[in-house]
Amino acid sequence: MSTVTMNSPFPSRFLAWMNERFPFSHALLFFSLYATALLVGRVGAYEGSIPLGWQDIAAFLPVWGFFFMLRVFDEHKDYAEDCVNYPDRVLQRGLITLTHLKIAGGLAIAAQLGGSLLLDGGLGPITFWWLAVFGYALLMAKEFFVREWLSQRLVLYAFSHMLIMPLAILWMAQMGAGGESLPVEAGFLAALAFFSGASFEVTRKLRAPEEERDEVDSYTKSLGLTGAPVTIVLLLTGSMTMLFFLLQWIFAELPSIPWIASLGALLALPAIALFKFRNTPSPKSRKLTEGMVSLAMLGGYVVTIVAVLVHRGVTL
Repeated sequence: MSTVTMNSPFPSRFLAWMNERFPFSHALLFFSLYATALLVGRVGAYEGSIPLGWQDIAAFLPVWGFFFMLRVFDEHKDYAEDCVNYPDRVLQRGLITLTHLKIAGGLAIAAQLGGSLLLDGGLGPITFWWLAVFGYALLMAKEFFVREWLSQRLVLYAFSHMLIMPLAILWMAQMGAGGESLPVEAGFLAALAFFSGASFEVTRKLRAPEEERDEVDSYTKSLGLTGAPVTIVLLLTGSMTMLFFLLQWIFAELPSIPWIASLGALLALPAIALFKFRNTPSPKSRKLTEGMVSLAMLGGYVVTIVAVLVHRGVTL
């Protein structure tokens, strides 16, 4: 439980919520995702060395605001359930309110729209992609107007919510391409983001038998102790397959053995951890699984970034 109280200054209370629900450490993954999409967009829009500038660092602010906005939407739609299941959270204790989050979320939306318009120099492809992403995020916030029906179907729920990731990736890739059309191969990265994001989503809702709660859904409960790990391995396999196709496009030839070996390692490490969790399910083995799947997800983006830098180079 957070040590802040109602007597603490508001910035301290808001930071306590951030540390609990949207820690700054997550920015590393978000930036890796953004940098990968930006470079893929530039690969399709430019010949030779890839140009990069300080504006590309500044353009990360709307991306961070996008993920912050999603957290705010989730806090609103899950508020009543979280009051029952997680009464010790900062928001549920009343240290901050949904109104505070509405204001912060509004600022995040303004940053996304303003940044997209600025990068476009007015209405353009970046802004149009953002409008598509934002529209889908609003549908997610309303649970597609079938909340009760969807909440009873955990796998379909996750699938419907993970579809925002390909849209977000294409928005970020358009930031890299500017006014140029996105290459068709950007779809490989969009699919990679979907598969890796879905694998993490399933992983974070694994539970050892002693951690299961009747009122809280989990994939080990809905898919079983075998089905859930197998599902994650299949999703990671899809992720590594998309990464292989992406590397083939970047290099304009089949990836060499070291690159293929890196893909194998990114798949093997979480698969071994998942196998261990399947055989000896415990909070410890679950945490190891979460770490390995997170490593595979981050590693996929890092491999893509390195491939672009090695093959094309950058100009600052």
